[in-house]
Amino acid sequence: MTNRRLVSIVTGVLILVMLIPVGLSIWLARRQAQETFTKELDAYSIRVMMHTQKVIQQAKRALNEIDAFTGTPCSPAHLLALRRVAFSYYYVQEAIYVDRLQPRCSSLENSSDNGPFPSAERLTPDGYRAWLTPQNDIGLNRIMAALGSNNHIVMIDPQSFIDVLPYGEWPVDIALVSMATNRLIASNGAFNFSIWQQAQHSSATRFQQAGVLYDVQRFPDMGLALIAGAPLGPLKKRLHQQLLIWLPLGLLMSLATLFLLLNVLRRLQSPHYRMLDAIHAREIEVYYQPIVALGSGKVVGAEALARWPQHDGRYVSPDIFIPLAEQSGLMPQLTTLIVETVFSDLGSWLQRHPEQHISINLDPGDLVSKSLHIQLSTLLTRWQLSASQIALEITERGFADPNVSSPAIADLRRAGHAIYIDDFGTGYSSLSYLQNLEADILKIDKSFVDALEYKIVTPHIIEMAKELGLAMVAEGVETEGQLEWLRNHGVQFAQGWFYSKALPKEAFMAWAEENLRPGKVTPDAS
Repeated sequence: MTNRRLVSIVTGVLILVMLIPVGLSIWLARRQAQETFTKELDAYSIRVMMHTQKVIQQAKRALNEIDAFTGTPCSPAHLLALRRVAFSYYYVQEAIYVDRLQPRCSSLENSSDNGPFPSAERLTPDGYRAWLTPQNDIGLNRIMAALGSNNHIVMIDPQSFIDVLPYGEWPVDIALVSMATNRLIASNGAFNFSIWQQAQHSSATRFQQAGVLYDVQRFPDMGLALIAGAPLGPLKKRLHQQLLIWLPLGLLMSLATLFLLLNVLRRLQSPHYRMLDAIHAREIEVYYQPIVALGSGKVVGAEALARWPQHDGRYVSPDIFIPLAEQSGLMPQLTTLIVETVFSDLGSWLQRHPEQHISINLDPGDLVSKSLHIQLSTLLTRWQLSASQIALEITERGFADPNVSSPAIADLRRAGHAIYIDDFGTGYSSLSYLQNLEADILKIDKSFVDALEYKIVTPHIIEMAKELGLAMVAEGVETEGQLEWLRNHGVQFAQGWFYSKALPKEAFMAWAEENLRPGKVTPDAS
């Protein structure tokens, strides 16, 4: 992934981090405003319907009371009973006695000569007849609601059904419609009947039209539908009020999330976390540089060298990521990965060539790691290899505390691993260390090989190694002259570009097989 693309992705994520909380706060503000608006609308509709039920129940009680009269119809006692009912029940406007729907007398008239009531428009589930009718005893041209039993009818002003004051912050229009006849029973304002027609053709209980939100409540047992409508203007006002609460919270959430994400990205982009991710993803590769016997020119093994490839095809130098791993405490994980990779890369090849070995560099901290001993033992058993086929290279720093390093090195040697002293003379620069070290092979650093012409330090290192019985490997051999000098001074092994650079596993095995062919002793200087 290119840096430009990575920057684009990170920029996109940051923009989302900023926008999502703000967008969420706007959504929450809108939702809360809508919920408050619709809850108040629903609550008002329910209050109206509860009031409607109260009015109807009162009318039924009035009918039951007057039906209990057993005297002569339209007698003074009966008329008194009718007037008492009309007076006692608040919502009853008039009580009428009828004979087969023909009014005979009422709470207002001792006798009535008005025409008969029409057939009932609806029969309630509990047996009461219901009408919307202009029929009355005092000649009013007005639609009234009528509820009747067999011989009595009570008249109710339809407006009584919806006589409920809204307690919200906005005006609410209410309309009561008969579902049986599709007639408007009552409303508190001008009612557009197309609203009810739209509600009939839809199962929705809430919809908008012309800037008004309508809430439809149906009550089948009463045969009534209640339609409440409120303009959306106050909703916008409520939305603005909610935005004043939620938007600052959204901005704070955006800033807090952005701060946390930037910290996470900073950590993820830090060298430590990049290195850790590379180890977990097994992105660290192992290359192998051949080690050659100077006497025969034949390969005897190779040094395992870590390589860290990047997405753009380049490699991070070991001089950078090895110190990074040491400083950040990642060397145990890195060593574990390299050991596993060596066995998976060359385990089968080492089985076929038991005389060959691979040397693996250890960090000083690896010497006291019990997990390293267990790992090596487990993998040697799994691949059926000899411990002598895995040499361990330890830098001079690994011997700085003999009390710690000596027992650990002794254990590794007893297990059968050859111990290399790597980079000798470049650290503590004391040849006296050699006298106290239990090691098998001394590696002469490339810096000394490059300075052979000055013949200052290298001969002393060689002589000291001979006296202590240590074999020697010269690193960084690049010329025929260096090769001859080292051979003449008794150095047994060498590695360097004169023979081969460090190679991937397939290339190394191909190089080694070619080198091991009978009669093939010419070094590959490519």
